[in-house]
Amino acid sequence: MLLAAVGLSGCANAQKENITTVDVETFATAVKDDSIQLVDVRTDEEYAEGHINGALSIDVKNSGFMEKARQTLSKDRPVYVYCRSGRRSMMAAEALAKDGFTLYNLDGGIMAWQKAGLPTAK
Repeated sequence: MLLAAVGLSGCANAQKENITTVDVETFATAVKDDSIQLVDVRTDEEYAEGHINGALSIDVKNSGFMEKARQTLSKDRPVYVYCRSGRRSMMAAEALAKDGFTLYNLDGGIMAWQKAGLPTAK
């Protein structure tokens, strides 16, 4: 059983090259740095309800996600992504990493951010 789990985690790590999942504290510190790119991958409606200050809105479920990301983001700077809970942002991170971006995914998404008492903008 343990070997199976280790084997699966090895595969997951290979697929997630250039992606680091970070906790709220690490993410909050990083987004204060002007050299990073912050992206909210939720819908426009979710973004309007409240987002992390300075975040760009690029909906991962939109068919033009990669095109907009390529036009908007630089591969020379790290990209910090988040969604509601972390699932969509990991989808976005995987797609962007395959395209050569370096990604940081917020573990627990904006729900974890808000639970930690951190501010959102509207």
